[in-house]
This record gives sequence, C-alpha cells and structure tokens, in this order.
Amino acid sequence: MNSKTKLLHAITSNPQQVRFAQACKAAELLGFIHHGGKGSHKAFAKAGEPAGLNYQDRDGFVPPYQARQLIEMIRKYAGATE
Repeated sequence: MNSKTKLLHAITSNPQQVRFAQACKAAELLGFIHHGGKGSHKAFAKAGEPAGLNYQDRDGFVPPYQARQLIEMIRKYAGATE
C-alpha cells in the first residue's frame, strides 16, 4: 500500500480525527489546488468540480463535517472506501 493510499484510508477510517495537514495533503493528492484562505482557513478548488474544499484548523484537526466533505471527494476521485 503506497503512502497516498494509506493517507486516504486513514481519513476514511476515522473522520473524527483528521489532522489539518492530512486534509490539505489529501486535497492536493486528489487534484485540488490551494486557492488561499485567511487565518486558520485554507480553500481548495478543482477544475470541473463545482464544490470546493475549505478547511479550518481547530487545534490541528478539521471539523468532522469538513472531514465528511473530504471523504465524499475521496470516494468520487480516488474510489476509496471505508
């Protein structure tokens, strides 16, 4: 299992404990590009994808609803399952 697969599997396996840095790395691995953000926020967008990803750093983790949005994109673009 390569590092990309391990990261995406770790996120889908435990959406309550997704680190901010992991979420940002996963977005980039899925083809999303960082498009700014202010303070503790980072926004990502992908050409052809109407929904963007926006992460908020809360003590090193992203909120669970943002992790669920990321998992939807993982399933859509990487075919990963829980």
